[in-house]
Amino acid sequence: MAIKLYGRDPLKLFENVFSETMTPLFSSMAPSFRVDVSEDEKSIFIDADMPGLKKEDVKISMDEDVLTICAERTHEEEEKKKDYHRIERSYGSMSRSFTVGENVDADNIDASYDNGVLHIVLPKKEPMEKVKKAIEVK
Repeated sequence: MAIKLYGRDPLKLFENVFSETMTPLFSSMAPSFRVDVSEDEKSIFIDADMPGLKKEDVKISMDEDVLTICAERTHEEEEKKKDYHRIERSYGSMSRSFTVGENVDADNIDASYDNGVLHIVLPKKEPMEKVKKAIEVK
């Protein structure tokens, strides 16, 4: 016999919470800007679509072999008419990180922002050789 809570199946209520409430939450957590990543033998290329942002709103950092792109969007719209005054504000931050590997020359990364598209070029370098050494057992 199934347990009923006020004539309702509690497991069904729990299922509805996740299917109706959480689905929009998780769908809104999709990446906030789209990127194209490509590479050739000399470089890795990242193009990020960031319409409506200024280049001052975009920050790029490299920590070991992880490249992070962060941006903050602020928008304020004000409308004044004879009988009313309306102000709408929106803001939000977005971030994407990419593991690019150890063979990126972090000192020579180039980034430019043009017409809503961020272009990043990560030049490759020769990977550092791992030293193998035999240890004599005494």
